[in-house]
This record gives sequence, C-alpha cells and structure tokens, in this order.
Amino acid sequence: MVGKKSGKALLREEGLERTDNSMSLTSWPEVNPINQKNYYTEFLKRDDQILPYRLQQEERRNRMTTHAKNRDRELAQVGLEETTAVDPDIDLGDDVGLDDTTVPGQEQLGSKIIVIHPGSQNMRIGLASDSLPKTVPMCIARQWAKSESEDRDGEPRPKRQKTNSGSVMAPEKMFGPTFANEYTTMSTELKIYMRSNKQRVLPNSKELVVNYNKRIEPESISEHNDPLRIDWTELTPKPPPYFTGKEALRVPDYSNPRYKLFWPLQCGQYNEKDYDEKLHLYNDITVIIEEAIKNQLGLRRKREWAQYSCVFVIPDLYEREYVTQTFDMVMRDMGFGRIAFIQESLAASYGAGYTITCVVDIGAQKTSICCVDDGMCVEESRINLKYGGFDVTETFIKMLLFDHFPYEDINLKRRYDFLLAEEIKSQYCNLKIEDVTVQPGEFHLRAPHQETRKYSFKFYDEKYLAPRGFFQPDIFDNAPKLDGRRKIIQPSTNIYSGSLDDPLSSAQSAIIHACVQLSGKDTTNGDPNGNLPSTPLRQPPGLLQRLNEPNDRSSPAGNSAAGDDEDSTPAPGGDSNPKNGQNLLSSVFQEEILPIAPLEHAILTSILYGARNDERKMRDFLGGIMIIGGGSQIPMLDLFLEEALKKAKPPNAKDVQVGAKPRDLDPQVVAWKGASVFGRIPSTDDLWIGRIEYDRLGARVLNNKVNWIW
Repeated sequence: MVGKKSGKALLREEGLERTDNSMSLTSWPEVNPINQKNYYTEFLKRDDQILPYRLQQEERRNRMTTHAKNRDRELAQVGLEETTAVDPDIDLGDDVGLDDTTVPGQEQLGSKIIVIHPGSQNMRIGLASDSLPKTVPMCIARQWAKSESEDRDGEPRPKRQKTNSGSVMAPEKMFGPTFANEYTTMSTELKIYMRSNKQRVLPNSKELVVNYNKRIEPESISEHNDPLRIDWTELTPKPPPYFTGKEALRVPDYSNPRYKLFWPLQCGQYNEKDYDEKLHLYNDITVIIEEAIKNQLGLRRKREWAQYSCVFVIPDLYEREYVTQTFDMVMRDMGFGRIAFIQESLAASYGAGYTITCVVDIGAQKTSICCVDDGMCVEESRINLKYGGFDVTETFIKMLLFDHFPYEDINLKRRYDFLLAEEIKSQYCNLKIEDVTVQPGEFHLRAPHQETRKYSFKFYDEKYLAPRGFFQPDIFDNAPKLDGRRKIIQPSTNIYSGSLDDPLSSAQSAIIHACVQLSGKDTTNGDPNGNLPSTPLRQPPGLLQRLNEPNDRSSPAGNSAAGDDEDSTPAPGGDSNPKNGQNLLSSVFQEEILPIAPLEHAILTSILYGARNDERKMRDFLGGIMIIGGGSQIPMLDLFLEEALKKAKPPNAKDVQVGAKPRDLDPQVVAWKGASVFGRIPSTDDLWIGRIEYDRLGARVLNNKVNWIW
C-alpha cells in the first residue's frame, strides 16, 4: 500500500511547483478591482457635462460681460460718477439676442436670419425681417439627352390608353373603366344631391358640353398682338449646365441642347424615381437653394453666409435621413453660422397666433394634419396623406378630356402645358354648388416658337368634382406615387434593434392599417412579391363609433385615445398599444403602403389621438381647425370641409369650426411667416445649433437641440 504524499511532493511530481523568484509578471502597478456593491459616477448626469449646454452657458456669460462693458463705457462717456452694478444672476438671454440686435446701431431684427420652407412644387425663402417670402419653383433643368416630355417614348400625363392598332381610344375610354365608373358615380350623386336641395338640373347638360367642345377650333393670335406673351429662357451659344426656378420652367421643351426638368422633392419626400444616385439628388436641392439665396435675396458672396443664421422648416412626420442630410447641407455646403429646425404645423401656429389648433396643410402633393397644443406638436396626432393640389389639377384635366376638351393633346409633362393646367384650375375650380351649371370658358395656349392659340370650351360639373377628390380620393391617380421608393436611399434604422427610426404616429398607423384592411390582403406574409396595396381609405373602420362612445375610462375611445395604459383597446385597425406607432406596423411593410384617406376622416383621426381622452381639448381642436397651403385656395373649401366634418357626427359636432384665413395672410406663406417669427424670439436660443456643435458632434447634437423627441 502506497503511503499518502504531501502537497509539496504532488506539486513537484506533477510539475506544478513554482520555480521563479517570486517576481511579478509586469512592472505596471496593479489596480485592485472595485467594490461592485458600492461605487457611483456622475458621468453625463449634469447639464454642464453636455457640450451644447456648456456652450450655451459660455455664450450667456460672454453676452453678460459684453453688455456690462458696453454699459460702463456709455456711463463713462456721459460723465456719470455713480454706476449701477450689474446683477451677476441676470439672464440677458431674455433681452439680448444671439445676434445682439437690440444694441444701438445694429441692423434690423431678423435681417441676419434666412428662413427656408421647401415644398414639392414651390419653395418659400426670405429674410426673417421680410414681411413676405419669395416664391421659387422647387425644380432644376439640367442638360440631358431627352427632356422629361420625351421620356418613356413620349408617354403623356395623364396617361391615355390605346387600342390594339396603336391609336388613342375615345375620350370616354382613354382613362380606363375605373376612372370612368368613379367619375360617372360622382356625377350621378351630385345630381341627386342638387335635386334634393331644390336646385335646377338640366337633363342634357353633359350632351351640351360635349357637342360644343367637339366643334370648337382654336383661334390663332400673332405674337405682336398678344400682350401677355411669355418671355422664354434664351440659350446663349455656350448655354449653362443648368437653370433653376422660374427660368427652368421657361426653357423650351425641344431646345438645343435638351434640358430635363427635375423635381427633387415629391409627395413631401425625396424623389427617388427620377434619380439614379443620391449624390445627384442632394446636389440638386443644394443648387436650387443656393441659387435662390443669390438671386432672390441678393447674397451673392458665399463667404458672407457664415454671418447668417438659418431657420429650416421640416415636415411634421419627417424622415431622419432628410433632416440629417439637410443639417449637413446647410452647415457644410452652404456654410451658415447657425441653424434651427421647426416643424410645419408648429410654424403655422406661430404664424397664425394660435395656441391650440388642428393644422391642415394642403400642399401640392401632400396633406399634413397635426394638432398643436401650447407650442408643441402632439406627436401621436400627426398624419401625412399623399395627395394635394396637383392631384386636383390632374383630375380636373382628365375630367375635361373625358368631356371632349378641345385641346386634346395637353400633356402635363410639357412645361407650358403644366403652367396652363395650373392656371385653368386656379381660375375655374371651386366648391360652390350653386355654380354647377353649363358655363363657357377660355384660355390662351402659349408655346415656344408658336403663335398663341385661343381656345373656347364649356364645362359643367368638372370644376366642382375635381376638388371633391379631397373627400373621395379614389378619383386620384394614386398608383404611381410609390414608384422608385427606397431605390437609392435606405430608411434610417436603429443600430441595436434594426427597427426603423423614422417617426410614425398612432394616427398615421391607424390610417395605414385601415388601408391594408380594406384591401383584404394578408398583412402577415404580404403578397408573393412582397408588396402591399395602396388602396385609398374611404372611412377608418370603427373611427366614428369610437368618437361617439362615452368619454370615460371604460370606453374603447377613452382607453385607446389615452394610449398610456396596458389594457387599452386597439386603435382603428391596429394592435393593442397605440402609444408607439411602430408597434402597430410590426408585421407590415410600412414603406410599401400609401397613406390615402378622405380629408374629413383623417382630421377626425388626428383629433382623436391629439385629444388623448380630454373632452376639453377635443372641443378646442374641433373648434380651431385651420387649413393652409396652396391647395387650400380653392373657393368654399373651408365651408365644404366644415359641413363634411359635421356630417360625420363626431362628439361636440356643434363646436366644429374651420377658421378663415389667419390674419388675412396668404395661406401659402403662413408656415414661413411663423418660422420667421420663431427665428426672432430670444427665448428660442436653446434650439440654435452652432458651428462648434456641428463640427464636434454632427447629427448627434439634434438629441439636445430640437423641441421634439428625436
């Protein structure tokens, strides 16, 4: 039997005995591990540890020092012996702005602030000290192989269907059976409504219009006899590579060399359909804004722009890529000294002077709805619909062509036809039911290198039914609006979870889910191609029922509108938690769904989520609806919208009121005017982003420098 061995013997036999001289492995001092149960840090727990706040405090101290020195100098010059000490705790940010505009001898307040509000069709730009902005078409014409009217083998807009032999179909069939049925249904419903209101309806009104338009021939007018002839953009022997603004719209379509017209923003977002590279898209936006600053504001020396600040108006439901790219463009490419961002609806409330309102901004290609309460946009009430004033223009032209419009070759891809269509719409379209009679009209067609042609025509209900498309969006051509989406620019995603970072409100989520439900498609797996439908929404399912529910904690409307409780009931067409709009679309490709809904139902959806189970706010929002934007200039639109909202029978329907033009301002410039007011308020100093913050932090500084959750 083997005896028991000692520990040292085992170490020696196993080769584990230490044979060194007990020297440490390194000469670096050893750090003992901290006690995990008792340690504390203040890293990034105080405002003075964050760069934007630190710079703000330094700027405030510098202003206070400068103000004290200036005051002492003035008192010394007048020979006063007794001076009043400056209170070290005074906050001079309330009476001395960042640009020191209150110091005697300085320029006018706001003269160093440029306000920019870009849109899909027009851009408003001007100094904050200006009473009204300059309007510049948001387009650029670049030298190209073909013009936009020659692309796709010269396919016109609106698109006409052709027969098997290649000829264009009759006007009643050229836009397909869907449009024909929708248009005929709307006409029939209008006649029934007019008869029920004891208005005279001629039984053969359509026949009178068609027979008159068929036999009309244009009248030629020589150029020297046309007092309103157009001065087209002249091309020099060495033409420039591009034109912007109004000059771009006046370049002849068949010029030599050819120029193609680009609209970098469409439907309130980047126009990826007409671009193959995102750098080309970004560069076009930069060039349009820079040329507007040089030509419209007279600031031709770019090195002087560092002395100016910029207020940039962004959509309520923005894309993060759009904001960050704009941030880089303004600070890096244009070289402005500071920038501040403001959302469209909040800017409109500043311009109108309203503290609580529901803003309905009808633009050229998008309509945004948002509730504003005490200087903040209610996040869950934001809605962005992809239709606007241009859809009314296109539908109006289709209806006229359907009734044998004498100028049958009109093509909205041609620049002079596009301007003509906008002119005809603004001249004749309205929502006055008493004006729905057979009426004559005329227009002058002015094309480059051609004599002016004068056309006469008759119309009946087209001018009334086209703007009715806001309330029946099925009549609009919604199919191509998602073409090219995410072709060159990918959405912003969270680096940790991989989910989309772009904001999506509960109201917008309800609209999108209702569109998907009405389509009858499976939202879990999608269709075989991974696409989802863009069916317009006639009425959000369950919305009006929820609006009429008793307003208490036990009601579905109360639980879902509050959106803060775990036991809340589903939103219209959504999941059980409307607080986070992203959750409502977890199983749906939200990028492939086109948000389309009747205007009155979209407004009620926005107010439902904006009120948050508060009956007082519900009354305030319903009684403070404000419509702005170029698409809102259709006569009687405000009264028609008010009547449509009351017919929907929401709670407190008697309180529904659509306000008139705020302060007698042009509704197109209300948002720009509010942004100019915002830029001149000293108390908004916290929202300005300077050069040092941009150079050191980049887009990360937006977390601390915007007045919404970034």
